[in-house]
Amino acid sequence: MASTLSSPQLRAWAPGGRPSRQERRGGRPRGPLVPSRAEAQRLPATERLAAQDYSGSLPLGTDFARPEAELRSMLSRIYQASDAAQLAPERRRAQRLAAPVRGVPVYVMLPLDTVWLLERDGAAQPLLIREKAMEVGLEMLSRAGVEGVMIDVWWGIAEHEAPGRYDFSAYRKLFQQVASKGLKVQAVMSFHAAGNNVGDCCRISLPRWVLEAGERDPDIFYTDSSGYRNRECLSVGCDEYPVLAGRTPVQARAEFIGAFADEFSDLLGSTVTEVTVGMGPAGELRYPSYPEGDGRWRFPGIGQFQCYDKYMLASLREASIAAGHPEWGHGGPHDSGNYNSQSSETGFFKSYGGSWDSEYGQFFLSWYSGLLIAHADRLLGAAKSVLSQRCRPRSMREARELSDGGMLYVFEPAVQLSIKLAGVHWWFKSRAHAAELTAGYYNTRERNGYLPIFEMLKRHGSAASFTCVEMRDCEHPLEARCSPEGLLNQVLSTAARTGVPMSGENALQRYDQWAFDKICDSAFGQSVMAGRLEKLTFLRMGDMMIDNWSAFGAFLQRLTCPPS
Repeated sequence: MASTLSSPQLRAWAPGGRPSRQERRGGRPRGPLVPSRAEAQRLPATERLAAQDYSGSLPLGTDFARPEAELRSMLSRIYQASDAAQLAPERRRAQRLAAPVRGVPVYVMLPLDTVWLLERDGAAQPLLIREKAMEVGLEMLSRAGVEGVMIDVWWGIAEHEAPGRYDFSAYRKLFQQVASKGLKVQAVMSFHAAGNNVGDCCRISLPRWVLEAGERDPDIFYTDSSGYRNRECLSVGCDEYPVLAGRTPVQARAEFIGAFADEFSDLLGSTVTEVTVGMGPAGELRYPSYPEGDGRWRFPGIGQFQCYDKYMLASLREASIAAGHPEWGHGGPHDSGNYNSQSSETGFFKSYGGSWDSEYGQFFLSWYSGLLIAHADRLLGAAKSVLSQRCRPRSMREARELSDGGMLYVFEPAVQLSIKLAGVHWWFKSRAHAAELTAGYYNTRERNGYLPIFEMLKRHGSAASFTCVEMRDCEHPLEARCSPEGLLNQVLSTAARTGVPMSGENALQRYDQWAFDKICDSAFGQSVMAGRLEKLTFLRMGDMMIDNWSAFGAFLQRLTCPPS
């Protein structure tokens, strides 16, 4: 269940109000109150729900709390400055097309809690919160030259009530707002829970019926060697077992994507141009090996293998028997340390003589990473299948003339499919790359662990998005052996080698010049061996972006209209 505000003082804040520092510390609130029940009843029916006192059920610590009046004042100044400089969106697009170096389209990630599940009197309903403020914010993004927005379509919100019962009404309202501003949508099918990762400002759980299935069978959740169950997402081990009310997790997710496609068939390919399929924690293709949200992991710990649920253990036993070593099938490495170990403190990950480089280590890591790639392969195949069904929008990929004079037309979904990859850059400069290995990326100094991932993506015609494009090696402690720049270069060059479209995200909200410079370098590909980014998704729209709007606008100009 989503977290709620329980303090009487907090309940007095208006949904669009911004708490002062005193209010956050428990002082008396000074902002406007929400309408009274009598006042709300006098409103039109279409506005009544938005005016109800639902502040007690809104997310605590939302990223986007700026008052609407302040946003409108900013928008007015943006219009004036834009008109004075003759930089209307049409002229900006013309500049972009005329630039000798093609610019990089910029998308902006919307707040995680843009759509919220309002729970009251035993019922729950998805709600687009701060609707008017969001409309102003979208207009500001459009006026600045942003290409589109990334939106989390939460499994725990849109299919919260029961298996197969979908409610995309709040997303319909949001997408219509986005389309009216001339923006595009990158829709993330978020099959995970929010609240356990860096930057999460709210808690959004998995659907209640999924959590109930987990109470009956706790092994559907990832489990570590201590028996801790991670309820952020489902284990890849149960992908093909009917553990969700008679459906497999792959079937349930494919049907969710199909219901999404049915609901927004009029927008697919025009407004909704990309569907990112959530693959694990934070929506990324990885294991929850470094769970920061509950305090078990701290940077730069190497993390722990997540292979102790009964489904993954059964798969490991089967693989070990096939390899002729049944003794390897009882669990993960015994000497791999704990969440906060350093690489050199373990027998498994130490650079020279570590068992990661032994026959056993190669077997285990191949199985562990292979299970993750197989998971992505199944989900992308299922997503592509449902999006390619008859009566759903498709685009022609190629027209081929046959030897008999006929024509063969090859169609594909009207939207681009994609996945997210995590930027696990700590311990990259060691031989073993311990943090990547526990996360499921079998990448070492001697082995390119991203190549099989990109080869799988190529088979599905899918794209990839990668985080940490704003980070520099020199910003991290030497003892952590970090190299976000080296990792990004490897991933970009692998994407270019396989012909897979690559986009980037910044991992942290930063508006300093160092971060902007690094993002631009990453976007345009400063290395001869690496490729360039197809687009950039900037994290994220909210109060911090508003506070740094001038810097963000100058950064946008650099990316979308590079100088000659």
